Amino acid sequence: MQIAANNSKAKKYNNIKLTFGIGKGIISFLLILLFIVLGYSTELVDFISDFVENSYIVLFLYVSVIGIFSSIIFFPVNYYVDFYLEHKYQLSNQSFAAWIWENLKAALVGSVIGIPILILFYFILIQFGNLWWLPFAILMFVISVVLAQIVPILIMPLFYKITPYEDESLKNRIRELALDAGLKIENVFQFNMSKNTKKANAAFTGLGKTKRVLLGDTLLENYSHDEVETVLAHEFGHYKHKHIIKNIAIGTVSSFLTFFLLSVLYEASLDIFSFTEITQIDALPLLALWGMILGIIQTPVTNYISRRFEYQADDYAVKTTLKPDAFKNTLEKLTDQNLGDRNPHPIVEWFFYSHPSIERRKQNIENLRKSLKLV
Repeated sequence: MQIAANNSKAKKYNNIKLTFGIGKGIISFLLILLFIVLGYSTELVDFISDFVENSYIVLFLYVSVIGIFSSIIFFPVNYYVDFYLEHKYQLSNQSFAAWIWENLKAALVGSVIGIPILILFYFILIQFGNLWWLPFAILMFVISVVLAQIVPILIMPLFYKITPYEDESLKNRIRELALDAGLKIENVFQFNMSKNTKKANAAFTGLGKTKRVLLGDTLLENYSHDEVETVLAHEFGHYKHKHIIKNIAIGTVSSFLTFFLLSVLYEASLDIFSFTEITQIDALPLLALWGMILGIIQTPVTNYISRRFEYQADDYAVKTTLKPDAFKNTLEKLTDQNLGDRNPHPIVEWFFYSHPSIERRKQNIENLRKSLKLV
């Protein structure tokens, strides 16, 4: 009865989040469309241009105004989904003030990164015309590589207290697992995930010299060493199967193709909305509309690939640790602790899930156990 109640609770929680997520996406699309069709985009640019001549400053102020109004419009939804709902289902440790502060920090960090990208994008648009997609795709590839290196050491510490993990027994097991996967890991850290949430997680992050293992304190407090070991074996499985390189390759190809299609669709739709130049600031929201549409098309494809990679990493974790029961227990506990949906609707899982559902993963582990003849 308790298991059924927990499953019902988890399904309700996930269905609410999914419903609000889809609804927010639809509303965002319609608001942007109306913003363009009703002429508010052009009016806003004209209003700002009355006070500012520099087109880059006009763009900055234009995006800032839209960002502020968007934050105000969607604040009730964000509050309900990210704060109220998390507290209602006993998943959050944040006070309202802490939640506001974390969001402000995220907005500030996003602005520090996003504003230069925005200015560079507009510069490239002016300089390269219809070929803007190519240099911008190259720029975004470089930025993504740089971010992958600096996020663990510069950005993540802005949100969490990260300290060296001191348990030599588990650290040695993690290092041995890493060596089996062809990795040399010296940096094993823990972070205070519990300051925000009761959920648990661990990660293998960074590139080059910034590679490190990060263990959430909520994981360390509730899971045995064998269970933590299976989690990290899964993460190292991604490295062993070259998923990181494959994801970079897939992401790069996808990025170039997406920006190319965006450039074609953007230019083709200018006349429909009475715009004449691709450099018109008031026309730029069309890129967001086409980006949403392309994102919908890409989502099930990228999620399918991700799920295949997850199965491979699961197989590696079992074959390396030879602890299928510990791994299954870990998945069970993580699902319960994170309030995951054990049996999402097949269409929902196909479209939205980057990881297979726990029941499918457990069955995969059982099949592997039988093939390896593990007790």
